[in-house]
Formats: sequence, C-alpha cells, structure tokens
Amino acid sequence: MSTEDLPAPRSLAEALRARDDASLAALLRRRPDLITPVPTDLTQLATRAGTRASVVRALERLDRFALQTAEALAVAGDPASYDELLGLMAGDAADEAVVAALPAAVAALREQALVWGADDRLRLVRTARELLAPSPQHPSPTGLGPSVQEATAGMSPGRIQEIVSAAGLPSTHDSVSAVAALTALFTDRKKMKRLLGQAPADSLDVLDRLVWGPPYGQVTPDPAPRLRWLLDRGLLLPTAPGTVVLPREVALHLRAGRAHRTPEPVPPAVEPAVVHRPQVVDGTAAGQAYTALATVEELLKEWDEGGPAVLRAGGLSVRDLKRTAVALDVSEPVAAFWVELAYAAGLLASDGEADERYAATPAYDEWRERPAAERWARLAEAWLVATRTSGLVGGRDAKERTLSTLGPGLDRSAAPEVRHRVLTLLAALPEGGAPDAEAVLARLRWERPLRGAQSEDDLRTRLARWTLTEAELLGVTGRGALSAHGRALLGVAVARRTAEEPKGPGDKLPVHHRPSAPPEHLSPPEQAVATAAAARLLTPLLPEPLDHVLLQADLTAVAPGPLHRPLADMLGVLADVESKGGATVYRFTPASVRRALDAGRSASDLHAFLAAHSRTPVPQPLAYLIDDVARRHGHLRVGAASAYVRCDDETLLNEILADKRAAALRLRRLAPTVVAAQADPATLLDGLRAMGFAPAAESAEGDVLISRAHAHRTPPRTAPEPVPEGPPVPDATLLAAAIRAIRAGDLASTTPRKPTDATQLAPGELPRTSSAETLATMQAAVLTGEALWIGYVNAEGTASQRVIAPVRVEGGFVTAYDHTADEVRTYPLHRITGVAELADD
Repeated sequence: MSTEDLPAPRSLAEALRARDDASLAALLRRRPDLITPVPTDLTQLATRAGTRASVVRALERLDRFALQTAEALAVAGDPASYDELLGLMAGDAADEAVVAALPAAVAALREQALVWGADDRLRLVRTARELLAPSPQHPSPTGLGPSVQEATAGMSPGRIQEIVSAAGLPSTHDSVSAVAALTALFTDRKKMKRLLGQAPADSLDVLDRLVWGPPYGQVTPDPAPRLRWLLDRGLLLPTAPGTVVLPREVALHLRAGRAHRTPEPVPPAVEPAVVHRPQVVDGTAAGQAYTALATVEELLKEWDEGGPAVLRAGGLSVRDLKRTAVALDVSEPVAAFWVELAYAAGLLASDGEADERYAATPAYDEWRERPAAERWARLAEAWLVATRTSGLVGGRDAKERTLSTLGPGLDRSAAPEVRHRVLTLLAALPEGGAPDAEAVLARLRWERPLRGAQSEDDLRTRLARWTLTEAELLGVTGRGALSAHGRALLGVAVARRTAEEPKGPGDKLPVHHRPSAPPEHLSPPEQAVATAAAARLLTPLLPEPLDHVLLQADLTAVAPGPLHRPLADMLGVLADVESKGGATVYRFTPASVRRALDAGRSASDLHAFLAAHSRTPVPQPLAYLIDDVARRHGHLRVGAASAYVRCDDETLLNEILADKRAAALRLRRLAPTVVAAQADPATLLDGLRAMGFAPAAESAEGDVLISRAHAHRTPPRTAPEPVPEGPPVPDATLLAAAIRAIRAGDLASTTPRKPTDATQLAPGELPRTSSAETLATMQAAVLTGEALWIGYVNAEGTASQRVIAPVRVEGGFVTAYDHTADEVRTYPLHRITGVAELADD
C-alpha cells in the first residue's frame, strides 16, 4: 500500500503511529521532555506532546518564521489547507521568499509534533492554537482579531440582519446563514473593494489605525458618523459595551491577505564587519590567553593563605570584590568574571571550616604544573559549559536580594546554549572575520523570538553581549574574530592554505577557507578531543618561559617575558612586582630582601641565584643591599618567654631600650645580653622591624625559625555542576531504547483482541481475569502456540500491557516470548492481572 493510499490520521497519536523510527527520533531529540519518563505507548506520547508546559517549551525553541507560520495556522481554519496557509503567509502578492521558505517551516512544525495532518488538512495542536489564537485577553501576535462568526456569537439576530442589509446583502432567514453571507462578502476581494470604495475617508483612517493591531478600540454610546458607517456594515463589530473590534476577515483584506506585517522567512545575515589576517587574530587571542592564565594565577596567589570570608548567605562581600579588583588591576565586573571562572574550573572553593573562607583547591596545584596551553584549555572548556553567569553580579533576584560573586542565584541554564550559538555564528564567518555585535544579536533574536522579549535588555541579549566580551578576555577570540584554537574548541576543523602555496592573480594574503559549521552538540568524549586539539593549536602561539631576567642599577629586574615557575616563585619572594605588561618589572627593597632571608635563604644563596639567572652583571647597589640586610638580619633573636630579645652586642640592646618607640613593647632587661618583653613574639618582631632593626625569630632550641607562607587549601572539591535547561538531549542509545519501548507498548495497546467481556475495557485499562482463567488460557496457548494479550504489574507497582506467546507454564511462572520486548521472559502468574486472546487477523 502506498503512502497516498493510507487513510488520513484522525489524531496526533495516529499521525505519530505512521512515522518511522528516524522521524520519532528527530521528535524526541528536539523535545527531550517527551521521554522523561519514557511513555508507555504512542497515545501517551501524543498526550504528553499536547500538554501546555511541553508545547510552551517547544514554541520557545522555534525560529521567527516557524513561529509566524504557527501563528498563521492559529488564525486559519481548523483544519487548514496548505494553500490557505500560504495565502496568509505570502499574501496576495505571493512573496517569493516566503513561498520558498514555507515548506521547511511546516516540516519543522510537523517534526516537533506541533502540526499534524496532510497538506490538505493541516492541524495545529490544540494547546498551541489556544496559546496563539487571538482573544480579548490575549491578542494574537499577528494583530488579528476574532473572525466574524466569533465576534457575532452573542449578537441578536435582528442586529445581524440589519448589518447584512446595510452591507448590501439580501436578508436571510437565520443568523447562521447571515453570518456566512457576511463572511463571504468580507473574503471576496472584488466586493470588498467596492464596499470600501463607498466609505468616507475618515472611516478608512479608522480602519488604517486598527488594521495591524491591536484590533480593539473604544467607542462612546453615540458613535461619530465615521464610526457609525463602519458599525452599520459590520466592518467594526461590538464585543463589549464601549468596545469594538475589527473582524479578522476585514483586516486580512486590508492587509492584502497577509497574517503578518513583515514576514521574516530569511534569518538576518551575520557578515564580517572587519576582516583581519588570521595570524593576527590568533596572535592577539594567544596573548590574551596568556594574560588570562596570569590573572587566574595571581588571583589564587592572593588567596593562597586563605581568601575572603564567605558571607552568611554565600558569596563574596562587595568590599572583598573591590579589594580583589584592585589586586588584579581590573574593574569589578571583570574581577567577578575571573573569580567565577576559577570556581567553575574547580580551582577555588570554600574551605568548609567554622570560620569559612575561600581558598584554592588541591586541583589548583595540579593545574599549575600542567603546560600553559592545557591550563588555558581547562579554563576555556569550563567557561563554555558553565551556567553560572558573572554578568549578573550586582543585580537583584526575584526577592530583591543583591546577587554576589560566588553566591547563589547566578545560574542561568540558557548561558551555555547562548555561548555556543554566538561562537558558532563567529565560526561560520571566514577566518579573521569579526562581525558587528548588533548583527549577532539580531540573528539570535530571530532564532529564538519567544525566549527573549523584543527589548534590548532581555536575558539572551545580555548573555550574548557578555559572551562576546568574555571570549575576548579569555582569548577564545582576538580582535572580535574567532581564533583557530577557538574553532577547535567548538569541534571545527579549519583547512588553511599556507603562505608558501601558490596564490591566484591579485592575491595579497594567504587564502583562508570558510570552515565547516560546528556540530550542534558535542558529547563529553568529543569535547575532550576538541579541547585537546585547541590546546595543541595554542601551544606554539604562547611565549616560551624564560630562565633569565635583566638586572638594572636602579634596584630593579626586568623579566622580558613569562618566567619558568621556580624562577618566578623565587623572584616573587626576593622582590616586589612594580609593573606588569609585556615585560614585568620587579623592585628590590630591604623588606623584600629580608623576606627572602626569613624564608631560609642566605646572602650567598641570593648572590648565586641572581648571578645564575641574570643576563647582565649583578649591579653593585643590589649586592650592597643584600649584604647590608643580611649583616643585620638575625643579629637580634626573638623567642617565646612571653617573648624575649637576646643579642651579643650589649650596645645594640641599650639602643633599643633607650628608644621611645619601644615603650609599647614593655621591655625589661634580664641580663646584659637578654631583654624580656610582655608582647608576643610576632608583635615583638613587627615592632623591632618598624624601628629599623632586622631581628630573626628562633626556636626553643635557639635555632633560627624559617618563616614561610602557609599555603591554605580546601579539602578536595569538584567543580560546580551546570544547571541543565530542561531534560538533556538523549543520545543515540537512549533514543533507540526509548523508541523500541514505545513501539512495544503501542503494539500491546493496539493489538486487536477477540470480543469478550475481558476486552471491553476503557483505553489503558488492564484486562481482569481470575487466576483459574488466566492459568487455563496460558496452558491452552502453550499447546496452540497462539499469542495472548496480558496485563502485568511489576515489583515496583508499574502496570503495563504486553503481547506474549507462552512457551511453558510451571511452578507459578509462565515463560513466553514477549513480542513487546522482543525477547523471551519469565513472568510470575500472580502478577498477571488478566489475559485475553488476540483476534484471528
């Protein structure tokens, strides 16, 4: 039997039943909420597809033209023919772009089970029609009002006959035929043209104001002549006291048949506003990627000994965010981005102590040891899939509470999809092409018109703007164009012709091919491969770490690039960072040198370190500074008595006791070389250093204590899980299993049964037979080899219908081939609610 010979479906369930597995898989992939949980059969699938929540979710994922098509079907007849729909979309002028795009839009609505039926009987799902059809409370997005039949539903028969007569139509015997005649008049282009040709000019002005919506207007009890002319002929119909409406048929005539003022069959183009050389884009992005790594490391170094305290409600305080922004030398929104990125990558978290603070996680130490490109790839992948949105920091939630960095309420499930889509649009451009931001935003609004309002401040628009900014900060893009490693992160392979290859006439730069479109979704293994590819592409673009600095006579050292970690760590102890940029400048001070000595280094160690890592001779002022600080370092010893100071030089102790600044330390001489203090050792050390001395702390045994920074780490923490936007898209394995289960359940529920009392059941109701009848029917089926229809309740209490062919009945169990599961199974007889024989055909 051919497809043309199949009877027209009478319901959505029948339409779904006629689909093949590939079509059902496409439906479930676009609407994953339909298989959460898996429906028992196609009837239940159709019912779930028509629920309000599911339909709203599906409508929100339509592009603007598909949504306009659904809106046109909502104001068309039910059912509507394809030609009627085409007339509403393309108008009398038959817009060629609309004509070309409409079949794909209808196919998309069919695929998502929002429309069903053949082209001559297209039906919009009832819930979608209710949502999109016009009503006084919810005007249609098309701006159309109710039909003549709907608007005259409560009108008296006499008044309807008066309108018919005033419109130049013959009187009828009943209201139904009168309304039909009026509708026929309003849908006849020639007759309507003659009727409106008789209208006063000011009456036509009234129609012009209402034609594109809203179609409702207010009138007084004694309407003006221009309104009276329209009311008498039914061109305006009363809907409530003081309210009139422009009938849908009249509006469509005035619109030349179009349901929408501006159909948008073609998405707004995203074209490059500027084209850079791809090498420049990649180099710029790589430079920013290196800056991103340095910024995250500096952030975690600031919090190495324990970061800011966690607010009672969670998150950072405004003061701590400002302090972090000053330390990183960035604005507060940018600081919030870096903090949230480190959190999303699992590099920082709260320590969970009683005095809860933020600190680096153990994963941070492992991350620091990885190559630079791999460290960047981890940050980029975490950003791509994170639902936490730093751009919301400083705003307010639904309860008017301020949203704080690392606090609750920052998850937006649409963020990963928007980020991926924005980068996908950039990936579709030629390499080096940077689009105008407004073109990207216009495209996103076309693709998801219901997700964000038309305002410039809707969530998706803000997410897109933040994505463009954050991608530049992170080094995914450079100069507004997607970099090569950014494309790889999306799973895009780019074929690039090198400069050495022959070029065509007039070529000035190497040709860069337009890349293929990135895949819509990457599975975790695929994303891992893409992330590794991005790291490989970035590796040669990052500067190689240096093992040297340039010492200068003004007590500074210049690092002309990134330093190897041991060198950078030691230099960070021995000197203070004075400026950053392409080259980092370090300054040596007495305090910084003393810091290195406190960390256990000797003067000879420091001289050897500088000599080994400087491309210039060690300047004499720096050598003198180290020797001078080292000579005085440890001359005084501070220990715990409450605290004491001991020194072999009695003159130096006399000087300290005579200094007025020592009064706060409450010193008392115990012996010629020992002075006791009532302050604790740490306070005594700080006080003496403030007076210009260089004391060293000692242990109870008299050994010098080495003061090292204590790196505070949280217990092992996992990165925060993204908050999904509805059910996840099922993979191929889950789809195949779900479709197999739905088909099996549908077979059981639709298989014809012999007409007995047991089969006279409501839809979905299980058969009921006694234990003796069930056993006898099973035993008979074993002998005859016939299939049976059974009701079965499993151990969890879930009821289902099955078609089985019994093979053996013994010990209270039946072993049978289950047609619904397509395998041999064993069922306890006491869990079978009933049994019925199948029809002979």
